[in-house]
Amino acid sequence: MKAKYQSVLALGEELAIENGDVKEENGVLHVTGVAKNQYEKNLIWDKIKEVGGENPADIVANIEVADTSVFANHTVASGETLGKIAKKYYGNAMKYTAIFEANTDILKNPDVIKVGQELVIPNL
Repeated sequence: MKAKYQSVLALGEELAIENGDVKEENGVLHVTGVAKNQYEKNLIWDKIKEVGGENPADIVANIEVADTSVFANHTVASGETLGKIAKKYYGNAMKYTAIFEANTDILKNPDVIKVGQELVIPNL
């Protein structure tokens, strides 16, 4: 089982999932851990479904979220806009206004963001 879900385990390591544990019992992989935020938990679940299908019977995952006050945190990279960031996290570029509103302490104009700024991506 570990071999089948190696990409899930590797993603967990890459995301630095805390208190991670993996056990195999009776042909079922049991995975536990704490993701930093809901977005990272969703990434783990998306990877599980990519490998095992929509409702895999050979893996049980109990992933908790350390910070439920935000959906994610994001460091602005070169070439990004609030629309591109909204598309990444919400699948909809028009939700950029939610990101702008959550960051008015550092953003004065939704069309002006700077590389390296740390943005809060709010829960919708």
